[in-house]
Amino acid sequence: MTSGCEIAWFSALCDDDYEFLGVPDPRLQSSFEHCRDIVLQAESSGFDNILLPSGYALGIDTTAFASAMAALTKRIKLLMAERMGESWPPQLARQIATIDRITGGRLAVNIISSDLPGETLDSGPRYARTIEAMAILRDLLNGKPVDHDGTFWKLKVEPPRITTVTGRSPQFYFGGLSPDAREAAAAGADIYLMWPDRLEAVRETIADLKARAEKRGRSLRFGYRVHVVVRETEAEARLAADRLLSKLDDAAGAAIRAKSLDSQSVGVRRQAQLRVEAGNEGYVEDNLWTGIGRARSGCGAAIVGDPHQVLKKLEAYRREGIEAFILSGYPHATEADLFARYVLPRIDHGPL
Repeated sequence: MTSGCEIAWFSALCDDDYEFLGVPDPRLQSSFEHCRDIVLQAESSGFDNILLPSGYALGIDTTAFASAMAALTKRIKLLMAERMGESWPPQLARQIATIDRITGGRLAVNIISSDLPGETLDSGPRYARTIEAMAILRDLLNGKPVDHDGTFWKLKVEPPRITTVTGRSPQFYFGGLSPDAREAAAAGADIYLMWPDRLEAVRETIADLKARAEKRGRSLRFGYRVHVVVRETEAEARLAADRLLSKLDDAAGAAIRAKSLDSQSVGVRRQAQLRVEAGNEGYVEDNLWTGIGRARSGCGAAIVGDPHQVLKKLEAYRREGIEAFILSGYPHATEADLFARYVLPRIDHGPL
């Protein structure tokens, strides 16, 4: 694999860690201690970045957690998810700058186009609000005064006194499959994140997003969010994948999916469609298994195989233009260790 590929892991801040999917395990429930240990393990194992996800109803607060981890880590980037529907951009800019200072310049932000808790906006207005938020944030974090007269915010404000280490905005990672989401990414993101899909669909999505960004005089880089199940042999990996689902009650899985705030999004519906197309064994193409999505909303597929097969799959995505991978597995600490031992040393990687 060529250089410049970022390999990130995932800390389960949103009550998303299991030994058996769909079966709650008190040992793996989101807590500061459990999520901290995943981050520290990812750093010691050599991962470049770690996603700290955010959900209003589930788990623990991401911004507070990121601030704590900023002081406890030394090398790994922190990809802090921020929900735009819950944020006042000038205050969020100051929080981002402060946390970036604590990390010594290792912060990136995963922008989420969320509702305000208790509110529901249609897709178009919600993503329009996100475009406004990203523009305000970027200007403030770049040290520019803002005089903004928008639909959702009307404000005239100087940038916060505290700046990021570089004096520039951190990278904005952003994902979403709907036309509104794609336009928001083209308008304000740095790295567009995709969920698992067939290679031809990945190729088509990258081409579409490049064209949308170019129309705005911008460029995008591309990331891929996917689970992994890697073992010494393909047979062992498939058995491990099957074991994850061995105690899943279909009704419980459906309830988990429905509880997610994004359960009706275009991206989630595409993950469900892949499960239908995959057939009984759940593989929608070589080594891409959709069974994960039976017990979670959002990213619903895993690369399953031996170390060579997993590496080959990552290389195939790289050839399509993917430069950043956000990986996870179940339980997260166990699978991070396996990936770090079997695959990570064979990849030329580093932070974007």
